[in-house]
Amino acid sequence: MAYGGSGGPENDAEGSTGSTEKAISPMDLGVRWKLHGDGRTPAPGAVVRPDERLSWPRTAGLGAQHVVAMFGASFVAPVLMGLDPNLAIMMSGVATVIFLLATRGQVPSYLGCSLSFVGVAAVIRAQGGTSATVTGAVFVVGAALFLVGLAVQRFGARIIHAAMPPIVTGAVVMLIGFNLAPVTASTYWPQDQWTALLVMLFTGLAVVCLRGFWSRVAIFLGLLFGYGISWLFDRVFGKIHSVDASGQATDHWRLDLSGVGKADWLGLPAFHGPSFQWSAILVALPVVIALVAENAGHVKAVGEMTGRTLDDKLGTAISADGVGSMLSTALGGPPNTTYSENIGVMAATRVYSTAAYWAAAGFALLFGICPKFGAVVAAIPGGVLGGITVILYGMIGLLGAQIWIRSDVDLRNPLNLVPAAAGIIIGIGNVTLKFSDTFSLSGIALGTLVVITGYHVLRALAPAHLKTEEPLLDAGTSSYDVDDVDVENSGEPGGAERRTR
Repeated sequence: MAYGGSGGPENDAEGSTGSTEKAISPMDLGVRWKLHGDGRTPAPGAVVRPDERLSWPRTAGLGAQHVVAMFGASFVAPVLMGLDPNLAIMMSGVATVIFLLATRGQVPSYLGCSLSFVGVAAVIRAQGGTSATVTGAVFVVGAALFLVGLAVQRFGARIIHAAMPPIVTGAVVMLIGFNLAPVTASTYWPQDQWTALLVMLFTGLAVVCLRGFWSRVAIFLGLLFGYGISWLFDRVFGKIHSVDASGQATDHWRLDLSGVGKADWLGLPAFHGPSFQWSAILVALPVVIALVAENAGHVKAVGEMTGRTLDDKLGTAISADGVGSMLSTALGGPPNTTYSENIGVMAATRVYSTAAYWAAAGFALLFGICPKFGAVVAAIPGGVLGGITVILYGMIGLLGAQIWIRSDVDLRNPLNLVPAAAGIIIGIGNVTLKFSDTFSLSGIALGTLVVITGYHVLRALAPAHLKTEEPLLDAGTSSYDVDDVDVENSGEPGGAERRTR
């Protein structure tokens, strides 16, 4: 049997006695692993395949490493969205388990909290929405992602290209990232400009100058640096007079850890149900495009690394991501997405065992039931977030340009240039189109609508010579070396985005 086992009819027929039914075995679910070699150190040049594992202590250690790789972005995301970080980490573990079971252990991946929704959450809250409104809107996005996955399973991966060619995907990713700029400028940076500046400089140096694993956790290192600088400034300069998280100018400590001492070591996170509002849902829906691009790039990269063509698993991966996000947001947590931070860990270790991801999911569940951890996260100073988000939001936006570059999008072609230019400006400028006193479209939602409809309408009317373009997904060939995944992440549209999540 091929590793991971698809559990499909062709496998069911193997060794059967004519029965059309077969009990689901651990191998079918991808939760049975063969010991690789002696279980200690892989031979030089050897890889540990998804259906293999090292010794359980080493597997647990690899799982812990995967947690560290995803940790920085996974707890930054809920903080920026105003959601419970404990619940976010817990549900990332649950979503990872769902993903591994759905893909039968053939796509080693960790599902962490998506930063693509940070701008959506900010817009919804600016319109008076609550945490329930945010999670309700994102729940609908998860449902839409699930349906997209089913469509891909039914019709094949190339329908993604038909609906969302690289010019559209890149433009939407770009306007989502750049729409966040006012959040940094008006909310985080003014709370402590000098701390924000130092954190920005440190994080930028860490991203550029550090190598391997440490470069992949540069955002996390920037947060730790920010904690230290804030504590030092409080000791040296005393309280700061500036706006706080509520927007009121007061004298306050940069780093207030009073809530940490009061928090319990063990306890369940705060659950809440979603609330559905059409205005919020319309703001959130465009992120589906970014999530599909992320999953496409991730599956492609994992396929190259493991030596298999996994395009047939793309629909399953997208649907599993949607189900995980629906479950998380139904309980009050943020949505999830596949993480390239963990692809980098696999590239560095050459261990692709899904057993390590099960271990990582277990560690995430343990973090989720520790309220003291949540209190530490909640104490992140606003100035620190200001320095982090200056880089983070900009990187998200510029990754739209990365999609264009990798797909050889020709911006000299007016068919590409016109809808992208109009949609991006609408998204960045938060332009509003008012239909009535109770309904309007603006920012991300309106910009995405302009890009998608504008492109397809213009394409229908354009002369034939403007319509030549390359497919988003090929038949499994690659133009990059597997060893480059650590640097370039996925090598496909959207894949690099998760490097900053």
